[in-house]
Amino acid sequence: MTRRARLVPYSLVALSLVPVIAGAFRVTQLAVGAPVDDGNARFFDSPVPVVLHIVGATVYCLLGAFQFDAGLRRRRPGWHRIAGRLLIPCGLTAALSGMWMAVAYDVPAPDGTGVMVLRLVVGSVMALSIVLGFAAVRRRDFTAHRAWMMRGYALGIAAGTQAFTHLPWAVAGTAPDELGRFAAMAAGWLINLAVAEWFIWRSRRPVRPAVAAGLTS
Repeated sequence: MTRRARLVPYSLVALSLVPVIAGAFRVTQLAVGAPVDDGNARFFDSPVPVVLHIVGATVYCLLGAFQFDAGLRRRRPGWHRIAGRLLIPCGLTAALSGMWMAVAYDVPAPDGTGVMVLRLVVGSVMALSIVLGFAAVRRRDFTAHRAWMMRGYALGIAAGTQAFTHLPWAVAGTAPDELGRFAAMAAGWLINLAVAEWFIWRSRRPVRPAVAAGLTS
């Protein structure tokens, strides 16, 4: 396995750190009883969904990163299967609790209706991708399984990418308006999906005869 391949899971873990740290901070606030304000009142009023979302997303993003370590899959296929059985409920919990919060919680500024609809669409696609990935591995279609799980993971980890798509406002020292917030959130999900689709396409390309001969010589 090349050095570049080894970097993949660690790069995904690094991308996860921003939302994971933010989630840990939110859970700590709820646990110790931090001062309630307009930004966190909805979480104190109904803490169960946000805690489920944070725990599910944290496990899904961090543990899921190592499902893309090809060397680990070859050396320890049993570990890959056991981790997958844990990741499926964690991913579904993250997706479904995110959708529930989008509908049940008061919409904070500057999210607006557009971001709420985005969250419902993305949560639905993420959950569907995980279910289709599970169905594919049950029928031993490992190519489809990998593709669907990659799509689901790309959407689940997008909070890390969204930290970068919000950078223009952070650098300017201003908060985005509703349109800017919608654009930054949508960009994070679309970038991740585009990268996932590129990897899926690349993995399905036929190996050229000359390359194959070089690999087997």
